[in-house]
Amino acid sequence: MISKNALFSAAGLVALAVSASAAPTTTSANWPEFRGAAAQGHSEAKNLPLTWSPTSHIVWKAPVPGIGWSSPVVIGTRIFLTSALPIGGVEDPKADRSLHALALDAATGKPVWDVELFTAKAPRAHRKNSHASPTTVFEDGKLYVHFGHLGTACLDAATGKTIWSTQEFAYSPVHGNGSSPVLFEDLLIFNADAETEPKVIALDKTTGKQRWTFARQSEAKKKFSFCTPLIIDVNGQKQLVTPGSGVVNGLDPKTGTEIWHFNYDQGYSVVPRPIYSHGIIYLSSGYDKPVLYAIKVNAESKGDITPTNLAWRIDKAAPHNPSMVVVGEEIYFVADNGILTCADAKTGAIHYSERCTGPISASILSADGKLYLQDEKGLGIVVKPGKKFEILAQNDLAERSLASYAIIGSDLLIRTEANLYRIKK
Repeated sequence: MISKNALFSAAGLVALAVSASAAPTTTSANWPEFRGAAAQGHSEAKNLPLTWSPTSHIVWKAPVPGIGWSSPVVIGTRIFLTSALPIGGVEDPKADRSLHALALDAATGKPVWDVELFTAKAPRAHRKNSHASPTTVFEDGKLYVHFGHLGTACLDAATGKTIWSTQEFAYSPVHGNGSSPVLFEDLLIFNADAETEPKVIALDKTTGKQRWTFARQSEAKKKFSFCTPLIIDVNGQKQLVTPGSGVVNGLDPKTGTEIWHFNYDQGYSVVPRPIYSHGIIYLSSGYDKPVLYAIKVNAESKGDITPTNLAWRIDKAAPHNPSMVVVGEEIYFVADNGILTCADAKTGAIHYSERCTGPISASILSADGKLYLQDEKGLGIVVKPGKKFEILAQNDLAERSLASYAIIGSDLLIRTEANLYRIKK
């Protein structure tokens, strides 16, 4: 077993720059979970970079040991990531894994702490996945770290000290893990869409003990998926929107009781996180041929809403992996082959559908009046929002990249296969 401090020394630990009681907001100060403070790919940050390269606009470039596609989380002066290191030190897809959480100093990219949380015996994962794909989530001085079927933990974010950890909720995966957790009141909630008996699980965030579980039911023959849930507000009622294979469920996040569900037949391996705007949930139905669904929800949405609540659908160029974004009256989504589509968010009328990037898995970021897309070869494309397609810049880091952007101050964080970059204007 690799020791907790084998790679990163704990020397120089300091407290987080934000107080433990300060709740993250939708400002540019914090990026506390997958897709940011509002969880939908938006940032209020200004003066973000337009252009960069491996040798320009780089604040720092920090090597990240192991393999992981979790996206960065930013709180004050700290950046948090996870990674899966090969036990024995030799990179091999079939190697046993040491699963780590780590903190970096935001000003320098230097390591602050590194902890091993779990080990895994030759776990399976798809070539476009990793054993550390779920993004962490921060709240009130605590970092919640999730490795899907391989384990879940709560850490003191300042020191990396484990508060609780559990491997009680193991399941049989397909292609590895992927769903990031979400927080609601005193609960940590995550999808566990396994090969069989897919479910949603809520843990007590203080103890790690199970509080509720929801058994997902659908007609999809392939049950596995990797989607991250989303908490929304529907006329004052909080709802947990949780897509899985063949179905999206709206649950009461306090109890796991179903409020409504919408079926989409045989869609499976669902990855993109849903988004919510204009009273509509937008999601992609997954493999083999994804369909973008716009589903209306309101206080009267109860039970099976499949026959009644579809606002519109788009069958062409929907994403298998990248999450979408709504900006004003338009929705933007990118297919895995790099075709970017802009459509009317209320009607689905398509304004354009144009080649934008190479193959892409990362989610779209909307910030500073721009759209940011990062493809799998490390090419960052900046697009002007609007009904007319216009590329503002193309920036090539020339490193494999599947993780999504994060924001720190007025800078971008980009994770590649071997490094984390902080990019300035």
